[in-house]
Amino acid sequence: MKEPYLAYMLRLWKAGGGADASWRASLEDPHTGERHAFASMEALVAFLQALPRYAATPTSTGDVDGSTLTDDPG
Repeated sequence: MKEPYLAYMLRLWKAGGGADASWRASLEDPHTGERHAFASMEALVAFLQALPRYAATPTSTGDVDGSTLTDDPG
């Protein structure tokens, strides 16, 4: 039996111009088409950290426990 996993397509773009520019993001579930929109990187990271616990289990392809996530887009 395969381990449960989550897959999302991530889109990032800069909104506004000059000093008022800020990053926006959206996640889309490729299986359902459901989209989540985020007005800041902090909101995106908060969403990812709140995902079901099974999605934050270390796997053979690497540790996905969220410890390497950052709210810094650069």
